[in-house]
Amino acid sequence: MSKNLETKQQFVDEIKGKFEKAQSAVIVDYRGLTVEEVTQLRKNMREAGVEYKVYKNTLMRRAAKGTAFEALTESLTGPNAVAFGYEDAVIPAKILNDFAKEHKALELKAGVIDGEYYGIDTIKEIAEIPSRDVLIAKFLGSIQSPLSKFACVLKAIADKNEEVA
Repeated sequence: MSKNLETKQQFVDEIKGKFEKAQSAVIVDYRGLTVEEVTQLRKNMREAGVEYKVYKNTLMRRAAKGTAFEALTESLTGPNAVAFGYEDAVIPAKILNDFAKEHKALELKAGVIDGEYYGIDTIKEIAEIPSRDVLIAKFLGSIQSPLSKFACVLKAIADKNEEVA
């Protein structure tokens, strides 16, 4: 096996390993971003525990074959980058979508989240959903409000009954 072929196989194995560990992967076209913008995007990704990489499309196609991420291969045209989400499946889409709002050169293409393929429009919709922690906090707040009002009513009734007695 030639040295070049061995190197390519190592990259394919590396990408395949990332696909196996990842809960999600989002493909973007980064053409037109400045070096400073890409550096900022990478920093945002790192801070969120997301891995952002640029690989050759042919290597990505080979690595994705037979995985839940195989559907992404149809989006692999032109220069692409991929964001792998390992802990929070939605965070790569959120970061990329927020960044794309400020930097029009970045284009979301497609993604796979928890084994489901989504096109650009659905990825953007998913990115707009509040995080799990925010949703839980809102839910608990909505439960707490009626309970606290009920407790106030009970206390008022008890106070009124003490006054009468």
